[in-house]
Amino acid sequence: MNILGWTVMVTLGMNAAISVRVSNELGAGNPRTAIFSLGVAVITSFVIGVIVSIILIAARNDYPSLFSSDTSVEDLVKKLTALLAFCIVMDSIQPVLSGVAVGAGWQAAVAYVNIACYYLFGVPLGLIMGYKLGWGVEGIWAGMVCGTILQTIVLFFMVYRTNWSKEASIAEDRIRTWGGREGSETIDQKNDVEK
Repeated sequence: MNILGWTVMVTLGMNAAISVRVSNELGAGNPRTAIFSLGVAVITSFVIGVIVSIILIAARNDYPSLFSSDTSVEDLVKKLTALLAFCIVMDSIQPVLSGVAVGAGWQAAVAYVNIACYYLFGVPLGLIMGYKLGWGVEGIWAGMVCGTILQTIVLFFMVYRTNWSKEASIAEDRIRTWGGREGSETIDQKNDVEK
């Protein structure tokens, strides 16, 4: 879990960065740049997750001794390395998509997705798999991973189905309403000038 925590720190940084970038680009009336930034962040974070996962799988016989000298713990860690690698890849995508959604102003939707997918689906599934089906630690962890997978799928479809030009217009309306760019040109006027 320490390794997963370390790798999540990188993706949480990507989460914050893409959240700010998307909100700034939408507020500036640049939906295409927001989409490009989204792609760069997701791909970069995914590649980092894949690299870390490959390193872990390659070193699965060596790294467990960094955390424990108990052979039974080391054996369990070796056994769970493939699941850990998969978790790292999933956790390299989900926080970035969550950051995109927050940057677009969908904080409430992200909160509902997180609660539903993880706490109402993943954790109960993990408890069923771990205790009812007798899979132990693997079952608990696998259930929580299923929650993360569902969360990633839902966030992906939210982001994929978004009309980013419309989101930029909504951001512009918010800026005007809350005292941002008074008297500034609208996004449509800006796009006409760029053409």
